[in-house]
Amino acid sequence: MNDEARMVQLGLVIAGLALLAGCTVGPGYHKPTIATPPAYSQAPTNAAPVSTNQPDTLARWWTVFEDPELESLIDRAMRNNRDLRQAASRVRQARAQRGVVAAGLLPEIDATAGFSDSRGSQNVSLPFGAGAASAATGGSGGAQKARVSPHRLQAAGGQSARIPATAPLGGPESPLGLGGLPGAESDIYQVGLQTSWEIDVWGGTRRSIEAAWAEFAASEEGQRAARIALLSEMATNYIALRQAQERLQIARDTEKAQGETLAIIHARFTNGLSTELDYQQQLAELAATRATMPPLETRASETRHALAFLIAADPASLDAELAEPRRLPSPAPPPMGLPSDLLRRRPDVRQAERMVAAANAQIGAATADLFPKFSLTGAVGMDSSRAENLIEWPSRYFAFSPGVSWPILDWGRIHNNIKVQDELHAQALLAYENTVALAVRQVEDALAAYGHELAHRADLADAAEASRRALELARGRYDKGLADFLTVLTSERSLLATQDSLAQSDAAIRSGLVKLYVALGGGWEPSHSVK
Repeated sequence: MNDEARMVQLGLVIAGLALLAGCTVGPGYHKPTIATPPAYSQAPTNAAPVSTNQPDTLARWWTVFEDPELESLIDRAMRNNRDLRQAASRVRQARAQRGVVAAGLLPEIDATAGFSDSRGSQNVSLPFGAGAASAATGGSGGAQKARVSPHRLQAAGGQSARIPATAPLGGPESPLGLGGLPGAESDIYQVGLQTSWEIDVWGGTRRSIEAAWAEFAASEEGQRAARIALLSEMATNYIALRQAQERLQIARDTEKAQGETLAIIHARFTNGLSTELDYQQQLAELAATRATMPPLETRASETRHALAFLIAADPASLDAELAEPRRLPSPAPPPMGLPSDLLRRRPDVRQAERMVAAANAQIGAATADLFPKFSLTGAVGMDSSRAENLIEWPSRYFAFSPGVSWPILDWGRIHNNIKVQDELHAQALLAYENTVALAVRQVEDALAAYGHELAHRADLADAAEASRRALELARGRYDKGLADFLTVLTSERSLLATQDSLAQSDAAIRSGLVKLYVALGGGWEPSHSVK
């Protein structure tokens, strides 16, 4: 058969396999339908109207606190945070892995070149007939030079023999032995190309690519989730810092007032107008107030260090920048939207859905192993015993071999692997449903905590105002001798406690608002891609 006929034959084989490579086994993917409540039951009365089109403030929710320092810290964290950079690296890894899987659709082509110098054993008989053996050995046991090609042997006597492609020259399965042609020394120069291609007839590779795409998308959602977590941690630590500073300032103001009272009592005691008991009680109260300061200073230092860590800076690098206390406003909650919006906004929900898609595709990849695999291998190049003749047309060689393999006795491995993938898909689906349910619960919890803390704060504000007025009255009555000093001490303690609780409630409201924004999936814009 001439070369042209062989090429036509090869083209027909490839065309036939290409026609087959149109089906894709395994279940098609349909996004799971998850039922969500029609509205949030815990939405506060002062919340903005329900809107399914979330405003831009949800994407940059930290700006509602109107604090340039907080915005600056968050901008630095977005650029430098190590966890966020690690999440970005995982996205790049998934993108590269997708390319690795996609390469399975294309043939592998290797360039080859080499030189061999060999001598075959003289005690090996050629299996091609006595004439060939006699010609090769010269009939007298003497070795003669012969020109050898991996696919065509030409003995010195002019006779030739075709070596089967399955018996490579010099290989352990070759009938010629490891040295090649018996009794002959040979030099071979070779350059060429080798290719192998497993044709994706049943779509197993395409299903693997589909799974890789879904896993890549899941890694993008993971990066968005890491961004939201970072925003939450930054804002929470910043609020905790400002809370500690405010409580510390309340303690210092109280210390100053108590010190002034102590001086008055000391003067009165010196003049015999007060007892030593009043003096000692006020002295103890002042010491107790001072004792509350070191833990608050420790808390302020820890939160500054935490913020520095999140922006990948030295622990003490923010001490001077954040030393000045600052009071944050208490903005209104965002538009609630609908629970169904969480399927679109929450990165963890979107990530779980993509993992369902990946698991679904893996079922198809496993199912494809039930069917025969079609492959095409081949090689083209130039062989010559003389380097100067290597590029001549007669030195050409080629070999093309279509093949098929079909596992007929795999002892249930393939079927059990399909069952494994089915169960992994079921687990991914349950994880998705659980993630959606958890998202709705977190919003409801955040709404409930926020609403209850607002009521708590209102009561504390009334208590603080009443304690302030009670202290004024107690001091007035004490100065007039109408009440003992214990009444003043009790009023001072009550005012300090309510002021401190009020500061903690203010921080809890702001932290609760942060949790609400995070639970709603705020911190990124769905129309924007991550990098």
